[in-house]
Order: sequence, then C-alpha cells, then structure tokens
Amino acid sequence: RGRTARPDSGAAPARYVLGVDVGSTVVKCHVYDRAAAVRSSSCRKVESLYPHPGWVELDPEVLWSQFTGVIKEAVQAAGLHMRQIASLGISTQRGTFITWHKRTGKPFHNFISWQDLRSADLVNSWNKSLLLKVIHVIFTVLHFLTGNDRYLAPSFLTFSTHQTSMKLSWVFKNIHEVKAAKKNNCCFGTVDTWLLYRLTKGSVYATDYSNASSTGIFEPFTKCWNPTLCKLLSIPMSIYPPVKDTSFNFGSTDSEIFGVPIPIMAVVADQQSAMFGECCFHPGDVKLTMGTGGFWNVNTGEHLFASRGSLYPLIGWKIGEEVVYLTEGSISDIGTAIKWALDIELFTDVNGTAEMAQSISDSQGVCFIPGLQVSGDDPYLCASFTGLKPSTNRNHLVRAILESVAFRNKLLYDIIVKKVHIPLRTIRADGGVSNNSFVMQMTSDLINKKIEKPANVDMSSLGAAFLAGLASGFWTDKKQLKKLRRVEAVFEPQKDSEEYRPAMDAWLQAMKHSPH
Repeated sequence: RGRTARPDSGAAPARYVLGVDVGSTVVKCHVYDRAAAVRSSSCRKVESLYPHPGWVELDPEVLWSQFTGVIKEAVQAAGLHMRQIASLGISTQRGTFITWHKRTGKPFHNFISWQDLRSADLVNSWNKSLLLKVIHVIFTVLHFLTGNDRYLAPSFLTFSTHQTSMKLSWVFKNIHEVKAAKKNNCCFGTVDTWLLYRLTKGSVYATDYSNASSTGIFEPFTKCWNPTLCKLLSIPMSIYPPVKDTSFNFGSTDSEIFGVPIPIMAVVADQQSAMFGECCFHPGDVKLTMGTGGFWNVNTGEHLFASRGSLYPLIGWKIGEEVVYLTEGSISDIGTAIKWALDIELFTDVNGTAEMAQSISDSQGVCFIPGLQVSGDDPYLCASFTGLKPSTNRNHLVRAILESVAFRNKLLYDIIVKKVHIPLRTIRADGGVSNNSFVMQMTSDLINKKIEKPANVDMSSLGAAFLAGLASGFWTDKKQLKKLRRVEAVFEPQKDSEEYRPAMDAWLQAMKHSPH
C-alpha cells in the first residue's frame, strides 16, 4: 500500500508536490516545484449551510467535488500530467467533523463545522455542573501532589462550542442513526480522515497527531484518545481512527480518481501546517495567522505547556521520534467580519481597505465589537458597532473593523508574553488579512515587535507540501526548507503604542458592555 505505479518509460519524472488546503470558505491547491515556487494554483469556494439558527454545516459531497476538482484544475493549469506529481499533502480546517457507517461508508449527517453553536446549551450546563467542579478539585490536588503538568489542564477544564467533544456528544444524543450504529458500525472523522477514506475508497482510516490534538478529545500528554472524557460524555471509544505521524505514507489515491495513484504523504491541521510552512521549527518561534479567524501559535519544543484561560496546548506535528508542541490562542471573526463588510458593500475591493482606514486620522470614536472575543465564554455574543454619529461614513466603519483585529492581536500577544515562559523569537504572519498593511503596521506598533510577511501567504498549503515532500524524499530536511523561505515585507514599529491608548481604551470599554 502507498507505492506509486511505475510510470511509462516515456513519462516525465515526478518533479512536483501538491499542497491542498481545505479551509472554512475555500479549497486551494498549489503545485510546488523543488524551489518551493508555485507553478500553478486553483481555488474553489465551499458554501456553508445554515439549516437552523447557530448551526453551520458543510455538504460532504460538495466538499469532495471541490477537493478533487481543485487538484485536477491546478495540475492542468501547470501543463502537467498527474504522473509528474511526487506526493500530495493535505491541510484541513480543524474541529469540523462527520460520522459515517463503517460498512456502507454513508454519512449519518453533514459535516458539523467548528463554527457551529448547536452544543451551546450542553456547554453551558456542563460548565455549571457539580461534576465538573469535582473534576477540577481532584486534578488540582493531583497536580499539587505530583507537580505533573498532565494534571494541570483537567484542573481548569471548561467546555466551549468550538470543541468537537460537545458537538459529538450532541450527535449521539440527537441523531438516531448514530445511536443505532454506535457499537461497531460508526466511524468518526475530521475532514482529513474523511478525505483519506474517500481518496483510498475506504482502505485507509486514519488521522494525524495535529488534527487529533485539535479536537479536544485527544490527550496530548499521553498521545491517545481520552477515555475519561469519552466516558463522561457517553461517546464510545470504538469510533475513533488510528493516529499516525503527520509526515507519513498514508497510502495512495485510488487510480480511478485522478487517472494514476498519487502518494498521500502528509495530513495536517491548518494552523500547525501554516506553522510548518513558515519554518517556525525552533522553540520561541511565533506564527500569526489572520484568515477566517486569527491564531497565535508559539513553538514550545518538546515541552507541552498548559495554561489557565485563553491559551491551550496542541501537538504541532510528529515526524518519526520528533514531537513538537505548540501553545495556541485564537481570535474569532477576523476574515468573517471583513467578508460581511464586503457583502453589504461597505467597500468593493478588499485590497482597498487599508487605504480607506489610512485616509482618516481615527475612527471618530466608532468601535467594532466582534462576535466572539478572547474570553470565549459567551456563545451567544453578537457583533455590533458602537459610537455611530451622523458624521460616520464607510471609512470610519472599515477602520473600526480593522482596528478591532489589531487590538485583539495586542490582547492575545500580552497574554502569551505573560504566560509562556519561553523567550519569543521571530514573529511571522500569514493568511489573507496579513495582506492588509494597516492591520500589520498597527499590530507591529501595538506589540512593539518586528513582524515578517512571506511572499506567499497561503502557508497552510505550503506546510502540507513541505511535510509531504519530506516524507517522499522530494526535499531532504528542514535546513533545506528554511533556505526556500521568501520574505516579502517586514513591518517594524513606527509609532509608540501609547498613541493608540485612547482608541484602545474606548474599544475595551465598549467590549465590557457587549457580553450576553
């Protein structure tokens, strides 16, 4: 399993790697050569479904069609044959999952997105429960007695609507077919697992450590699915896939799909993939992704770091014996807010928003309150503007949205500095919003740090390609990958952060009045 078919004697050698990123709104495929230059790329939209208020789903058949279509388009656009592809790496959005019947392969429901809020009532009841308080006490005592950090995270465990665990618990409580099949016939999978299953026509059922650790059901200390949590939530352990290395020979695509089998040499969660694409290989390296949401990731090396509050530990990647851990903090509604503003025609071109914001000296007291902020404890929080006046125009509204991104970057950065006891090294930004010079410069000013922006901001695709290329021998080692990095711009602090104090204080005041 996993060997490529021997090419015809006249066929061109395999000189390219595919990096595919399955995001919340788009699927992108890039064809990379040995210099990690993009030979061609293709992009297709993925429309979310909203069957009930707060529910967010994806149609698995549409996702499958867009995924295979985008690969075929990218390879064709490069003027290549599928035989010339050495390997495929897949990066996927995290926490979005599906369950299906093991025997028939038929899904029991649509993909339930990481943005979905259907488990809000369940989350609230669990977070207020006596049982959770008892768990906190037990693990606090264990941590105090042993000093072992693996007991630290459960000592302040709280559930959120972003976690897969609660939504999966909801599925077992509310979808009859899943309850009926749960003993031995139910398969659970995040997007990567389901794509592997479809690409190999059911012969490969697996996930990797980065995707597993992002579900909230996988225990990063012990590196296995969490039996205690599953027992608490009445989820059978039999439904979970085996967990493999991130850079690994997962087998090959069925030859009927692309005409020839293509080796799948990496599956990886999108933020961890972006971290790898940015070559943040050393402890203290920081990656800031600003896409649909915002994510600050710090490489903590071989140490798993647990913190109370806004930061959580993850497995970055596992390659052979090497396991790299990350600490992550997240911000909701970055690209989402900008897309909404585009949809209601606050502006016609995203690229012009930085200019709009810079055309005025301030937002005239207008503040944008995002739908979900760093605290994450209010699933019903909605977005709003405050401080509107008769003189408010589009530029003020756009500037307020962009300022809210930079202000939240500052809040999260301060938490990281305070809680992560590792000297921070380089900060590298990626994601669509990193193309916005206003947000980048304001963030640099507020945190008083230099921020690098790469030439290609689609780092999740590149990270997946790098991981696949290492597994297939296309690239030799990380040292070679670091030489392939290209930096397009460096943002250095230009203003004293105190100059932003009045605007940030007004925004923080507005945020205080927004919850619940």
